[in-house]
Amino acid sequence: MVHNRLPIIVALTGPACFYTPAGSQSATEGDGPDPGSLVEPGDPGSGDVTFEIRADTDRHPISPWIYGTNQYEDLATTNRGLALVRAGGNRMTAYNWENNASNAGADYQHQNDDYLASQLGVDGDIPGEVVRAVAADVLDAGADLLVTVPICGYVAADKDGGGDVDQTPNYLETRFHPTIARKDAAFDSEPDLNDDAVYQDEFVAWLQAQFPDAFHGERARLLFSLDNEPDLWSSTHERIHPDPVGYAELVDKNTEFAGAIKDVAANAIVAGFVSYGYSGYTTLQNAPDAQGEFISYYLQAMAEAEAQAGKRLVDVLDLHWYTEVYANGQRITGDDNSPASVEARVQAPRSLWDDSFQEDTWIANDVVQGPVRLIPWLKERIDEHYPGTGLGFTEYNYGGGGHISGAIAQADVLGIFGREGVTLAAYWALSEQTSMIWAALRAFTSYDGQGSKFGDTSIHAVTSDVAATSVYASTDVADPARTVIVAINKTGGPLTAAVTLAAYADYSSVAVWQLTGPEPELVSGPALTPAATNAFRYEMPAYSVSVLVPQ
Repeated sequence: MVHNRLPIIVALTGPACFYTPAGSQSATEGDGPDPGSLVEPGDPGSGDVTFEIRADTDRHPISPWIYGTNQYEDLATTNRGLALVRAGGNRMTAYNWENNASNAGADYQHQNDDYLASQLGVDGDIPGEVVRAVAADVLDAGADLLVTVPICGYVAADKDGGGDVDQTPNYLETRFHPTIARKDAAFDSEPDLNDDAVYQDEFVAWLQAQFPDAFHGERARLLFSLDNEPDLWSSTHERIHPDPVGYAELVDKNTEFAGAIKDVAANAIVAGFVSYGYSGYTTLQNAPDAQGEFISYYLQAMAEAEAQAGKRLVDVLDLHWYTEVYANGQRITGDDNSPASVEARVQAPRSLWDDSFQEDTWIANDVVQGPVRLIPWLKERIDEHYPGTGLGFTEYNYGGGGHISGAIAQADVLGIFGREGVTLAAYWALSEQTSMIWAALRAFTSYDGQGSKFGDTSIHAVTSDVAATSVYASTDVADPARTVIVAINKTGGPLTAAVTLAAYADYSSVAVWQLTGPEPELVSGPALTPAATNAFRYEMPAYSVSVLVPQ
């Protein structure tokens, strides 16, 4: 759990990944043009490390939705190429779409107010304007929006401020309205502000009316998540949910609200259960009716709900992940950039996948008693209990947002998400230091500053030294000859990588972009000339993220 996170929803300043936004292509067998003959590589010569890349092996689609954020800046420049924005966070648990009121919960005095509208600079008297304004901005920029649907029990009825709502007698009746999954009546074009109830299926229908084009096609461009961090409701929102949530209660809420959403927007992606962290995954934060591991329980329950409903209700297992690693006496999710924090930060992403790496945390040492290997562990549960479910991390952060170590960790995480087939991901800023994070994102979404991006298909890319380096590679369904490589040096000295590339082209040069700090910019470097067919050596700068594009 990361405390004191900003409560605003959006700050306006091989595995198979089977969900892609409208207009995107997915890399499945038989898609795209005939790639032609594979060109095997020659010998690049010796190096400190070797990178083996093959376009014919480990092929699977990369979901564009992994390139997402909760706090975005200018989608046209700073964050060019981002594909997903999440409207989430603690403030959304008690958000009333009818009047844009919300309750701050423990983040600020359990107060009802108009914080969301005021932060966005929109008219809070217009129903749904907090979400509509963000959706319009995001969709216009070509990204998709993940909208939070409140399911906790109540949403704020007023924007009166004045501190804790518990100062009001019978505050649940006077300061809140029930949030109800289904209206069971005709939807109104404008919500009834006097019926003392807020209907979430009507909210989805209202969004459809506002953005009809976003719901055309195989997949809607507005996605929905089922509230936020329910495993912490009793601490973050104790005024409306004072008791810890239980296994059965949360499954019932997810089933009811997901079903209501799908009844209105059958092509929408629904994500649940939006856990805060590892203890939520395992015991739902010591739920009163805990019976075995919660993620397994939840997935099995959602499989049973699908059988009962005759349709899938929850498409993506949605989790939050904030590394628990400490260094120099501080959690590395902060802005400490001491040598100890830098070293811990650049290694921390290995816990997402590496069965040879054991981090020094209570999770690894006391619970798992070994490597965390988070994504494989989660996928094993999905495969066992509810095959076909996507995996999302809609909040995550590795710290160092103003330092090259933060860029390295961020780029590494994005590479891992693509290689491991994650469906959704959205970075959450924990401080104002974010410039290096956006630079790392651009390594995948606009490395040349003109919109050139990592490919849509992950391919085999292996380094001989996973502690010192990472390497990720891609091609495109529409152009199998196009290869993009992201190479990461996690050490304080230069390293020469000997690269072999089995590809559907014979390349004569390699274009280079480098992110080295202290400036958060990818800078074009001298092109490389292969030493042999599709084989070259590249000297990676110390602590760097490089984009290599054979041509």
